[in-house]
Amino acid sequence: MSAKIYQAPTELALPNTNPQYLNEWEKLESQYKADLKKYIMSMGYKGKNVGEVIRFRVADGYAEYMILSMRPLGLIHLNLSDGYQYPHIHLMTAKEVNKQLEVQKKMEELFG
Repeated sequence: MSAKIYQAPTELALPNTNPQYLNEWEKLESQYKADLKKYIMSMGYKGKNVGEVIRFRVADGYAEYMILSMRPLGLIHLNLSDGYQYPHIHLMTAKEVNKQLEVQKKMEELFG
């Protein structure tokens, strides 16, 4: 079964992108992701990989999605940085998401 893609809840404000905050963008985006994970868990979404972020290389950046649920597969598009979207995200399956998470974790181990 393919993935259902959602927008992030409007209750959570996106990080400030004013030029004066550009030196803190990684910290602000990390905080936003942590807040979003807490928000979706408070709504009752729990289980394997909920709140994890999968990333796909697009142009000069990444398209990022937070896992809302694995069955049925639900992903939240993270409209951060350039807001890229992965063109085939709606075709993802839970098996492919697990594989992507495994690849990302191995890359983080190698390159920290």
